[in-house]
Amino acid sequence: MNDLEKKSFYSFLALYLGSSLFFVLLSGYWYYNAQKNALENTIYYKMQHLADNISSLIINAHMHQTSLKLPQASKYYEYILVPTKAQKVYQQNYFEQNDQKVLVSSAPQKHLNIEYVVVKTDEFHTKLQKLINRVLLTMAVVFFFIVVISYILSRLFMRPIRQKVKQIESFVQDISHELNTPITALKMSSQRAIQKGVYDEKILTNISISTKQLYSIYQSLTYLNFHTPKQEIHTINLKPVLQRAINYYTELSNAKNINILSNIQDADLKIAEDRASLLFSNLISNAIKYSMPQSTINITLKEGCFSIEDEGVGIAKEKLDEIFVLYKRSSDLAGGFGVGLSIVKQICEEFQIHIDVKSELAKGSRFELKWSI
Repeated sequence: MNDLEKKSFYSFLALYLGSSLFFVLLSGYWYYNAQKNALENTIYYKMQHLADNISSLIINAHMHQTSLKLPQASKYYEYILVPTKAQKVYQQNYFEQNDQKVLVSSAPQKHLNIEYVVVKTDEFHTKLQKLINRVLLTMAVVFFFIVVISYILSRLFMRPIRQKVKQIESFVQDISHELNTPITALKMSSQRAIQKGVYDEKILTNISISTKQLYSIYQSLTYLNFHTPKQEIHTINLKPVLQRAINYYTELSNAKNINILSNIQDADLKIAEDRASLLFSNLISNAIKYSMPQSTINITLKEGCFSIEDEGVGIAKEKLDEIFVLYKRSSDLAGGFGVGLSIVKQICEEFQIHIDVKSELAKGSRFELKWSI
């Protein structure tokens, strides 16, 4: 991962773990308090029950004039009988002392001269410590699984971003290469013209071709990256638009010794004119780019149909489904940066144009567009 990806990854991870830790701590605190209160109530009622049971034995022994038999205290609990003559007064009937819960019951009502039954227990703090340990362990285990899950989710979250970054990196490399060719040609042609002091046809042709290549790249990038206002859509005759596009690329096709044969008739389509121009330009530019020298490109336009067929490198069958995906290229033989056919597909979808592709490796490709008349 590069620095930007690492920053995004750790930011997402920190945010996810921070919020998760907050909710784990909040849930643990709420559970701990609820269990603590429940434990304290349980302990209180157990102490009260023991005190009441002892008081009942004291009263029965006094009423029936029998000997007093006291039960043995259970684990964690002890009790003390406070006689009346002790004259000790308790300010509270339930309190805590030396980490022990203390309950004072006056239920004996001075029978057998017993004033109070005092019950003590350390069960509360013993079980409270166990509760704390259990809650902390549970929170640690839960948070551990959250960390694992958050790491996996972060990786899954970053995967499409990583793929997109790779696509963009590849796109930047490709476009840098694509721009380098016409820019170098422009530089060399202008230097030669300056050195010669005259401007012959070959130099001007090279400058014109390079300028058009740069403008084509600019048009594609503008379409992909800028939110231009919606163009006015109306029914136009595609014949002059297509003819201009063919004329525009004549110098480039001549430079590669590629012959363009056209059969162009009047054909109407409801579309923005600049979109139609961009549609034809990308298809013609693509055909020239992937055609071999001394080959032919056939272009046909008639009502409801346009087709362009080249004798180029062709496209493998398994790649036909990918050629309209942004940044995907069907071949590395002729450069490009994988946006031309994606733009073609987007324009066709925008104006309800059906596109069909037939291709065979080393024999060429045929793109056919159809629309309702």
